[in-house]
Amino acid sequence: MKFKKENRRKKIHYRIRNKIKGTAMRPRISVFRSNNEIYCQLVDDTKGHTLVAASSRDAGFDKTSNKVDQAKEVGKMLAEKAKAANITSVVFDRGGYLYHGRVKALAEGAREGGLQF
Repeated sequence: MKFKKENRRKKIHYRIRNKIKGTAMRPRISVFRSNNEIYCQLVDDTKGHTLVAASSRDAGFDKTSNKVDQAKEVGKMLAEKAKAANITSVVFDRGGYLYHGRVKALAEGAREGGLQF
């Protein structure tokens, strides 16, 4: 079997998910990043529902800045939507990615927007 980056990331993600659970009071921020876009959502794992979602593909999103700045804006956008849904405290699931670059920028943007984790 060939080792691929994606397989390594999934293995790390499963390890993280064994420790982190999202509830209705404190949902989990799930992060996925592709080469061009970044997506995040607040998930209630007890019911298996997505409460709030944001991505760099949303309408009215500025595509002229670099990807790190876009990730920060997505984090702020997620925090605004979470506030509208009366969510202030969350658990961060980095999705098997390193806490660096775009993932870190998204987390910082969410913190600046008012989410606590």
